[in-house]
Amino acid sequence: MIERHFLKKALLFLLFGLLALVLTAAVAIYLVVKLALAPGPGEWPTRIKAGPFALDVGVPTAIRLATSSWFAPRLAGRTFQTGHGPVRVGWNEAAATLELDCAPCMAEVPALGNTPLRLDNLRFTARRDAGSLNGVLEATPAATTVSSVAGDNVLRARWDGKLTQKSLQIHIDAPEAPIARWYSVLAPAIPELQRAKISGTLALRAQLDLPVNHLALHPRIEQFSVEGLGTEALLDARTSCGPPSRLAPDSWLARAVIAAEDQRFFSHPGYDLTELTAALDVNQKAGQVERGGSTLSQQLARLVVTGSERSAERKLRELLYAVEMEQTLGKPRILQLYLDNAPWGPGGLCGAEAAARRYFKRSARNLEPAQAVWLASMLNNPGAALDKWQRDGRIDGERAKWVAEGLRGLTRGQRESLQRNIAAARFAPPP
Repeated sequence: MIERHFLKKALLFLLFGLLALVLTAAVAIYLVVKLALAPGPGEWPTRIKAGPFALDVGVPTAIRLATSSWFAPRLAGRTFQTGHGPVRVGWNEAAATLELDCAPCMAEVPALGNTPLRLDNLRFTARRDAGSLNGVLEATPAATTVSSVAGDNVLRARWDGKLTQKSLQIHIDAPEAPIARWYSVLAPAIPELQRAKISGTLALRAQLDLPVNHLALHPRIEQFSVEGLGTEALLDARTSCGPPSRLAPDSWLARAVIAAEDQRFFSHPGYDLTELTAALDVNQKAGQVERGGSTLSQQLARLVVTGSERSAERKLRELLYAVEMEQTLGKPRILQLYLDNAPWGPGGLCGAEAAARRYFKRSARNLEPAQAVWLASMLNNPGAALDKWQRDGRIDGERAKWVAEGLRGLTRGQRESLQRNIAAARFAPPP
């Protein structure tokens, strides 16, 4: 009995000893990893969590570790939950390449609205050579997606990156591919893909700077055309906003609206890449969507077809309609339809004629130049502009001045006179 008691006690001591040894080893490993990955002075840091543990790590050190041939194989087969979606790690021993598969994968593009763009499958490969990185990006739709373009249904891009202790600069080069393929990968669920014939090609260069998260896009589009969406029916469409304005393109209000909303209206094919890239830059600096980058053709598509949800899919849908409308309707009819359907205030107030009569008690054709600029300046946010008008007796003077500067076809004297009239304007606010 005594021997059994001592044996039992010895086993307990041994068990506790082993447990203490395991805990000590775990703490030691944690401390070693923490010290090894700890960000150095001035190094780009981030915090990662692994169960109950949290580590402050240097991102460049972690990238070098993850792409090393001795450590990366230990990550193979593991799946990590990230802010973009689940990422499964693989390792190609022959090519010494890390492979990351994200499915599904979410990516926010500030120029395309508040809702992230969803990719069914995104594969990212990375190979490190000293301080440089390079690899391939491949995006594919889900296996159930029916492709709208024959042949390969994969979007591919080469990338290379420069890694320093403080940053990672990534250059992406996606070669020319059919625009239909871009749509089948980026927005496979939109209904228009079932009936639209989409022609043309898109190539894309991009630069992503981390950790500042600044993205610069340089798209190149060739021979973009769309058929099959039925926008020719809008040739005879009637507005539900009241009587049509029947404004000529050279009327004061039409010119002021173009200056306010789409200064390259008569020269673009329904989309404005210059404005889109400028909107992307502005939105990134603001940290939110402040500038949409949409042309009048795209805005008309939103008013009469797609609705105003701020999502990437809606922006991509309205682009298809805008391109087709440029071909089926032409610039004068697009401008006329926009003027007759644009929202100009709360309570469902829409259309240039209704707005002119509501705010200035006259027809849109009889607006004075300052009144036309005033009305056009309200379009970016009619509700806020009306609140300011009723509260302060005027709208945003700086925006009205900017719109007047953008008016085409004015002599220097006419522009100066218009600016003086706008500065002095005090129109009675509507009740």
